[in-house]
Amino acid sequence: MSEHCYVYILTNKLNTVLYTGVTNDLVRRIFEHKEKMVEGFTKKYNVNKLVYYGVFSDIKSAIQREKQIKGITRQKKINLINIMNKDWKDLYRDICG
Repeated sequence: MSEHCYVYILTNKLNTVLYTGVTNDLVRRIFEHKEKMVEGFTKKYNVNKLVYYGVFSDIKSAIQREKQIKGITRQKKINLINIMNKDWKDLYRDICG
């Protein structure tokens, strides 16, 4: 998966907190969140369930999309997640192959 860049949204067990991030290695980055290797917001609020991701061919496009998502309302983020993942299941196993 490392030839692409990704924007992702994580949530917590109760789906009450949303976190948006960007990476060039989605499997590694989500693993780091799950293992609480990432200091800060996701570790503090136990945000480690992958509910959305988008694939981009370059980091510039991925960062641009990350900024767009961070700038929209919570409801629009929920709508975006629902389009890809209406049951809000953890997509981590799906991306691990």
